[in-house]
Amino acid sequence: MFTGFVWLITQIGLGFYNIGYALTHPGLWLNWADSEALIRFIYYGASVEFFFAVFDIFLVVTVVGLIYRPFMWGMVRGLEGFANVVGRTAAWAGLIMVGQQIVIVFLQSIFRLGEISISPLGIGFTQSISWYAEGLKLWNAAVVALCVSYTFVQGGHVRVDLIYAPLRFRAKRVVDMFGALFFMLPVCTLVWMYSWFFLWRHLITPKVSASDRIDLLMRKARIVKWNVETIGFSPDGFNGYFLFKILILCFVALVALQAVAFFYRSFLECIEGEDAEGKYLDRDTLGAGEEAYEGTH
Repeated sequence: MFTGFVWLITQIGLGFYNIGYALTHPGLWLNWADSEALIRFIYYGASVEFFFAVFDIFLVVTVVGLIYRPFMWGMVRGLEGFANVVGRTAAWAGLIMVGQQIVIVFLQSIFRLGEISISPLGIGFTQSISWYAEGLKLWNAAVVALCVSYTFVQGGHVRVDLIYAPLRFRAKRVVDMFGALFFMLPVCTLVWMYSWFFLWRHLITPKVSASDRIDLLMRKARIVKWNVETIGFSPDGFNGYFLFKILILCFVALVALQAVAFFYRSFLECIEGEDAEGKYLDRDTLGAGEEAYEGTH
């Protein structure tokens, strides 16, 4: 147990060093013209070093927030505001999806067209009807992945309150803090680690995996090359499925940020009492005269 404690303290200390080193040597991991820099970016993007770098940032922000409470409220407002902006923007993908489906049905059923050409600014883009039909899944995935934290902020997620509902105010906040730290964040860490390499396995060759050590990956760097996945489920179907893998990472990142915001909000509401409930919370409203329908949409 003592060895594990020493390892933890060492990794926390190295996290600060790694942050400083990464910021002062960006060419070692951002210059993707260099295959070794690309491999370093891939390896460290889901590594123990990256985890403790993020953990150190969380520790510093938390300590500063404990010392100066308005700073923590500012973090809550910033993170929840970011979730709202991303979610409200991504929600328009639903309208695009509906419009695209109408165009597909109209052109296919009325005019019997086999392909659709779009030429914005004189730049031609032609794909088959089946490509656009399968591409509808991307808009749906964008709504799910990018609106998840927005839905959480708005209180629109589904929850079953068998034990939680009868608890007192501060007991609820303690449960919320525990859930954010020991359920939301650990799951996000695991999903990020596997999704990160799942993405890169379909962007470059030779393939990389979470079990590869840095020395093995650096040897692979000598022959690495871009090989973006462009295979669809049908011959003329949508072939940008690597975009779904990017959306998985966006989903995980948004949930992780919201977990931090939820932890901070729960802590502050627990400390300040019921008067702080919903403080600075920016939720959508149907407008004047529609109060009776709030919470039903």
